[in-house]
Amino acid sequence: MSGSAPVLTIHWSASEIGGNCIEIVCDGHRILLDAGSPLWADASSTDEDLLPATLNTSQPMNALVISHPHQDHFGLLRLLPDDWPVWSGAPTEVLIRMTASRAGHSIRQTFQNFVSRAAFKVGPFSITPYLTDHSAFDAHMLLVECANRRILYSGDFRRTGRKAALVDQILRSPPKDIDVLLLEGTTLGRTESFPTEAFLEEQFVALFRDTPGRVYVTWSAQNIDRTVTIYRACKRAGRTLILDLYTVDVLEKLSALHQSLPRLGWPNITAVVTSSMKRLYQNSKRLNDPAFVSRCAKSGHATSAAKLSSIPNSVTMLRPSLLRDFLQKGVSLEPRDAWVFSMWSGYLQTAEYQETRRLFDAAGATFAKIHTSGHASASDLEEFSRRIAPRHLVPIHSFEWDAHLAGFPNGWRLRDGEAFPIP
Repeated sequence: MSGSAPVLTIHWSASEIGGNCIEIVCDGHRILLDAGSPLWADASSTDEDLLPATLNTSQPMNALVISHPHQDHFGLLRLLPDDWPVWSGAPTEVLIRMTASRAGHSIRQTFQNFVSRAAFKVGPFSITPYLTDHSAFDAHMLLVECANRRILYSGDFRRTGRKAALVDQILRSPPKDIDVLLLEGTTLGRTESFPTEAFLEEQFVALFRDTPGRVYVTWSAQNIDRTVTIYRACKRAGRTLILDLYTVDVLEKLSALHQSLPRLGWPNITAVVTSSMKRLYQNSKRLNDPAFVSRCAKSGHATSAAKLSSIPNSVTMLRPSLLRDFLQKGVSLEPRDAWVFSMWSGYLQTAEYQETRRLFDAAGATFAKIHTSGHASASDLEEFSRRIAPRHLVPIHSFEWDAHLAGFPNGWRLRDGEAFPIP
């Protein structure tokens, strides 16, 4: 590899969590590592607000490489040129298309799929993805090589999930001679604990066994680690896991690529067919798969919301929209029941979840939070940085790097839009 020094530019995420959008230019060729929407984006945000002013969308892009299927890493895709080729893992493509479809968006770009630890070439770039541990399924770190420079992008990762061994493997045998490490720092400044998914499983088992009534659990349908944790706990506690149609769909599509994943038809799993989910799947501009609803309903492994009360020892997935459907069909919340919140606690402050909490509290039901971060702790970030030992560490994906950079050798602080020729 030869040529002039590649130039690195962080368009979003140099000083905030989310919105990762990182460009590398080498010998006139360009790649983009992620194209995420900022976390501050809301319904009032315009396309001009969301697209970084420093990202040139009028010129060709050799590849947009997406590390994992969270919207703060791919959410700008719908605003980018149709002819920009996209690379991702196959499960990531599946989940991105599902997320877009549910929101009524279409994905116009052509995808090509990479495989962990198999390098692929794009122009002068060689890119090697490394499957890692994160709350998003199919998350990868990315090693980019061009013009005798080696850039490692951590993406988002942790060491507490069901794929923690993948991170340990990288720490035992890290890629050598890294010129730039782009390192996420989501948890810097936080004082939360970082339990493992295995520890959460024990917590769920205990609560499932101690609760005399029904248990409702709120978690993300695309957090497959958490789905596996809850399913394993249900089997151990002798309970039936009741999933909404979207979660059943996610598991079915991913199990076509990974057959070890739980899905409808496995023991202790039932689908609940609700009116709001039926409408989403019957809407030609949204999920658009009425045959899927019919197949689930006739599978022999499904129930209606009106019949939920007849299933003893159930653990039912819950979102505010699902709770509305359940209540409309006569499901009553009781003091014997429990609601478990298994997502980032900040979501509990939204109006919808505040109302959900009020309804469970009014019924006298038990409330519990059982969750762990999808990101590495500060100590794990420090260890990762030491093991990689980059010539330059470029911080991303945190509001707190300025207060913590002293703990990371060779830190090179960039701001959004600042070009960095890699020496």
